[in-house]
Amino acid sequence: MTARFSLRRLLAAATTLAALSPLLATPADADEVLARGEYLANIMDCTGCHTPGALAGKPDLGQFLGGSDIGFHIPEVGIFYPPNLTPDVATGIGSWSVEDIVAAVRTGVRPDGRELFPLMPWPSYGFLTDEDALALATYLKSLPAISHQVPAMAASPDQAIAPYLTPVVPVP
Repeated sequence: MTARFSLRRLLAAATTLAALSPLLATPADADEVLARGEYLANIMDCTGCHTPGALAGKPDLGQFLGGSDIGFHIPEVGIFYPPNLTPDVATGIGSWSVEDIVAAVRTGVRPDGRELFPLMPWPSYGFLTDEDALALATYLKSLPAISHQVPAMAASPDQAIAPYLTPVVPVP
């Protein structure tokens, strides 16, 4: 066990794995599942959008995956702020089950039925294997809960209460 995995995180992952063991193709060590989930979160660049300051080039790793204070504006759709992915119940995904996380990452639909922001690349993430999707969800559930409420969605720029980026689609 490496130093980055606390006993609390390891026990939380083991509990999650025990509940999900019928879904796994082979039994896996909790350390390996957490390491795989961390690896996936890194290569999927979750931090790039979901960590405060990352979109300004200065990620606050003390609030790792705690949600962004800078949003994305899609004209005629609205302004969305990447949410807190930590297991904080009030401001993050703490009330989501592992199955809820897997479904959202794969289908682009939250447990409340709302669709994820169009820039979230869930169509690509939909190809995750069952094991990888479970590892990512288990890892997210194992993170320290960070209380950080992101700004509310806004229908238009005049309603935005925080900064946002407007991606420009190149014209062919």
